[in-house]
Amino acid sequence: MARSDINRSGEMEVFVQVVEQGGFSAAARTCRMTPSAVSKLVTRLETRLKVRLVNRSTRALQLTPEGCAFYERSMAILADIEDAERSAAAGEQPVGRIRINTSASYAAHILMPVLPMFLERHPGITIDLVQTDAVIDLLAERTDVAVRAGPVKSSSLVARRLGETAMIIVASPQYLARAGEPRTLADLEEHQRIGFGYVRKVDGWPLRSGSETTVVQAACRIQASDGEALRHLALTGNGLARLAEFTVRGDIVAGRLVRVLGNLDPGDREAFHAIHIGQGGPLPSRVRALLDFLAEHGRVS
Repeated sequence: MARSDINRSGEMEVFVQVVEQGGFSAAARTCRMTPSAVSKLVTRLETRLKVRLVNRSTRALQLTPEGCAFYERSMAILADIEDAERSAAAGEQPVGRIRINTSASYAAHILMPVLPMFLERHPGITIDLVQTDAVIDLLAERTDVAVRAGPVKSSSLVARRLGETAMIIVASPQYLARAGEPRTLADLEEHQRIGFGYVRKVDGWPLRSGSETTVVQAACRIQASDGEALRHLALTGNGLARLAEFTVRGDIVAGRLVRVLGNLDPGDREAFHAIHIGQGGPLPSRVRALLDFLAEHGRVS
């Protein structure tokens, strides 16, 4: 088949629908094609590319690593085409879906309050929000932007800094009335502590001991998978928790939580970044719009 006879953008659109809809039949309904035609199109595409894009079974359709990469590039190319058409027609407004992956804490306290402003500015954009504290593979999870605390480890990722926050120890007034307020490192041994159920950059609680910083192993009786769960455990009197200050600032002002051991605070801070795949290549306008917006309205302090 001659290159000019291949409708590459059309193939990409059908392939994207196969991924988005989770199968040939659902994609066929969306594309107004028959399931057989969709299956043949994907097979033809794989034959031309000389690579398997999807693993087929009677129960599920699973993308191969090459399929994931082709899906991501297809999404970016189709978004660029749509941007070009909109620009030529009238106005350069970014359109399309943005998949955001971030922690429940950042989503609840920073992102969700400002999302209405972003969506009002960009009526052609839709948001798919996934909340998890786990470090994910952006390509495998088909994620456009992830907001994460801590250093950026992968050289294949591009990061935009969104500020930083202090880490502080808090407890509810009810818990402190029952257990007493800790004032020294030794006092921690007598208190119930709440911690993360996964390994973090610093595995423990850094506290100042004289002129040095000591990392106290958390030995937590209760563990949870995300910071927002830890916050609620602290609010309900389950013990001491060490959390990002921005997540509990309102609770402290309202008297729902009390900061403790502030005299032992080593002053460490945790940086936040908005990260995406790519090194200097062109970004879809919808992703660029979100990154610019977060740099202005999604900062952590």
